[in-house]
Amino acid sequence: MAAFFPSASLRQSDIEGKLGACVVAHFPPHNKKATPIWQSGFSVKSMCSSGVSKSRKKQVWIWTQKKEVMTAAVERGWHTFIFQSDCRELASQWTSMALLSPLFVEDGGLFDGGHIIVATLFEVSSPKQLKNLQLLSDKADNVVVDLLDWQVIPAENIVAAIQGTQKTVFAISKTPSEAQLFFEALEHGLGGVVLKTEEVDAIFQLKEYLDKRNNQGSLLELTKATVTNIQMVGMGDRVCVDLCSLMRPGEGILVGCFARGLFLIHSECLESNYISSRPFRVNAGPVHAYVVVPGEKTSYLSELKAGGEVVVVDQNGMQRTAIVGRVKIETRPLILIEANVNDDDQISYTMILQNAETVALVGAGHQNQAIPVTSLKLGDEVLLSVQGGARHTGIQINEFIVEK
Repeated sequence: MAAFFPSASLRQSDIEGKLGACVVAHFPPHNKKATPIWQSGFSVKSMCSSGVSKSRKKQVWIWTQKKEVMTAAVERGWHTFIFQSDCRELASQWTSMALLSPLFVEDGGLFDGGHIIVATLFEVSSPKQLKNLQLLSDKADNVVVDLLDWQVIPAENIVAAIQGTQKTVFAISKTPSEAQLFFEALEHGLGGVVLKTEEVDAIFQLKEYLDKRNNQGSLLELTKATVTNIQMVGMGDRVCVDLCSLMRPGEGILVGCFARGLFLIHSECLESNYISSRPFRVNAGPVHAYVVVPGEKTSYLSELKAGGEVVVVDQNGMQRTAIVGRVKIETRPLILIEANVNDDDQISYTMILQNAETVALVGAGHQNQAIPVTSLKLGDEVLLSVQGGARHTGIQINEFIVEK
């Protein structure tokens, strides 16, 4: 069993040896000092329209009869499992293997091992039923909604229907993509999802998605670098990255010629005398350059395509994920920029960009300052993210490497 489960997951037999016979899944609601497993969750951060990060507690419950799915979920920190009422023997087997909280479907609700109601279960098959859903008058603190035909009832409808309630509302999802819809609908999303699956890969995909979301709103350390060299280098293929999100002044994406340092390239959100603003676009650099993508990884700019994702960062290091809508590769005149950190002449950071008035770096001086490459001077300070020395398939690794 030790190979299957993390050391933090205690077996029921271990608990019973210290506390006497008990039901692991029994969490009386009047005990306010203890937090039941089914109330624990993970923090998901999102960016509101003002750019302020908000943190909301989200939860994931699992509905499965496959041991491998249970194992994968417990190893990723999800301990609440739903069973049909006639599957108590299976629930008992699993609770003897790992610390988890079984809930049983009975009488229109979900009950714990002590037959205390944890959530009310509603089946919704029409917009009219959803409209008539009375959540505020229900006694349970949690509500699980089973949308029998979710394509007909958009995720936004259920989020709108629950506004104003303090209850945690879950939706049953059969795939990670459905779960994502419920977490993101109308920006706020639902309080949780019940992932009903017999596929281990669904657990992996949902956890990967949530890990990416948890990075949103977190701060990335940016470093001031002083420009030491500016040089025209001729023609080359550069990449414009158009996003499905609008960027604000001070925002851009991290791009660099070398793995050791990535420059914050400003978006084209600012007005110009030469062309209308393009707040969705970053003229990012040459095809070979690294760009930061979710999961603390990098990709080559030439590898980006519609439907992919990049990390958008502002001048304070606040980061969020954005979807790529289009990538344009065109031949343009290029300019090379080199910069040093803390007067260190031994390590130089290099970036190549299109030589155009609309292409800018984020400066380290005044807030939201964008410095066009055509106005850049020796001694100017710009922002970059200092990275590790090497990358392999986009993953940072520790090995000897020379880049020049």
